[in-house]
Amino acid sequence: MGCCGDEENDDDLSSAATTETLHDTSSSSDSTTLSPMNSHFSALACRDTLRLIFEKLPIPDLARSSCVCRAWNSVASDQEIVANAFKSPWKLKDVVGKPASGSFWRDNSIGKFAISHRISRGDSVASLAVKYSVQVVDVKRLNNMMSEHGIYSRERLLIPISDPEMLVGATCYVEVDPCAKREVAVLYLEDGPDQKAIDSCTLSQKNAESSGANSELGKKRVLESLRRSMQVDDATALYYLSIADGDPRAALSQFSQDLRWESHSAFA
Repeated sequence: MGCCGDEENDDDLSSAATTETLHDTSSSSDSTTLSPMNSHFSALACRDTLRLIFEKLPIPDLARSSCVCRAWNSVASDQEIVANAFKSPWKLKDVVGKPASGSFWRDNSIGKFAISHRISRGDSVASLAVKYSVQVVDVKRLNNMMSEHGIYSRERLLIPISDPEMLVGATCYVEVDPCAKREVAVLYLEDGPDQKAIDSCTLSQKNAESSGANSELGKKRVLESLRRSMQVDDATALYYLSIADGDPRAALSQFSQDLRWESHSAFA
């Protein structure tokens, strides 16, 4: 009996020793967990090394990397690295301009790009959709239009890009379109951007940002009244109000003249 008891005790001791060994091994493993913040990875705190790595990452991975630590965020947010990652999938030659929003670079899907088409006599949303092989609804959505009348209040329309090959080797310009009310990378198929138009857009944006809450409320009320009278979308009403220096009556008068010109052109 004593021998059996001794054997059982030996087994218990052996089992306990094994468990303790595994526990020590596990503890040792936990204490040496590898992470970017661990001393074993000191090389990944070097900016030059990080740049070499991050320059090869796509936009989503750069966004994740920027959340690891301060050092990673500093490199992953570098303007040159982010811009190159933005251009890379589409093989763009260059993207000119500094975005108004830092979040601009986080999305480089095809919807982030648009063609700038200068409006000319006889243009319509439908004819432009056919010309560029896109859907009418997509043109309206991109330009924040609710009706066909919106086209006559603008100097240009943004056209969705249906063929990504158009971006290969191209130069796009980062612009905030006041009518579309969005920031896009604009592709010009013929001439480059009109500097006067860009300055005007920038000035309009700054003026809008500097306006007080009271003036904004009053402007919204006038805009809403004008929109109902014209039976057009907000962007069109805003356009006519701006060219009339804020005078609703002058805006209505100009709108009526454009409608008469449109009717005359349709029967010409």
